[in-house]
Amino acid sequence: MRIDAHQHFWRYHPETHPWITDAMAGLKRDFLPPDLRALLAAAGFDGCVAVQAQQNMAETEWLLQLAAQHDFIRGVVGWLDLCGPNVADALESLAAQPRLRGVRHVVQDELDDRFMLRPEFQRGIAALAPFALVYDILIYARQLPAAIELVRRFPQQPFVLDHIAKPDIRGRRINQWRSDIVTLATFPNVSCKLSGMVTEADWQAWKAQDFTAYLDVVLKAFGVNRLMIGSDWPVCTLAGSYSDVVGLVTEYIERLSAAERDAVCGATAVRVYGLP
Repeated sequence: MRIDAHQHFWRYHPETHPWITDAMAGLKRDFLPPDLRALLAAAGFDGCVAVQAQQNMAETEWLLQLAAQHDFIRGVVGWLDLCGPNVADALESLAAQPRLRGVRHVVQDELDDRFMLRPEFQRGIAALAPFALVYDILIYARQLPAAIELVRRFPQQPFVLDHIAKPDIRGRRINQWRSDIVTLATFPNVSCKLSGMVTEADWQAWKAQDFTAYLDVVLKAFGVNRLMIGSDWPVCTLAGSYSDVVGLVTEYIERLSAAERDAVCGATAVRVYGLP
């Protein structure tokens, strides 16, 4: 089964999507399951994982409703207030819905680069274990040291690193990111999404070879059985078409065996998220 392990849906409104700036004008509209279905089919994907784009419970519940209505949405990574005092009660309610497979917080936007090490946040991470939910780590490269410490403290919790930690591909900065990625990958409970890379490069002038050194690092560090492909659609359309973005990864992994390509293109996501 081939899975796009990272994409988004939304009904656009300026108040609920303030992160969509004027420079992202192409995203200022609705993106819904019928818009994605044909793109998935054309790329040979059987399904997808829908990931939160707003930090509110209403969106998580809406994504779960979409998943119930469209069987190609195999799983949802939603949001809930992990720092809240009633996180366990909120999880019990949400986790009753089988398509909820993980949760995420937009840590990249937190002013404190050590936000994930706050006691109240870690209390929320600890609450995930009884529900067998993955935690998606959304950070910039500078926040990798905190991510390393987080996963060190929770060796039984499955983590997925989104967007290879958003290195500065446009600026060709790699050394510190590479060192931190290698360290993070030593923890076997962490997997990594090959996603969100084109928007960290030059939106108008990127070339496939711009990403090779970064892909080489994560392939060597994580291995195929902890890597999964993700489009980051529709955010990716700021810098390329769906087929262009997916093609970056599928062309890169052509050098691998069929079984290894299958792992990156679906088997890892199915196993890590426990997808139907």
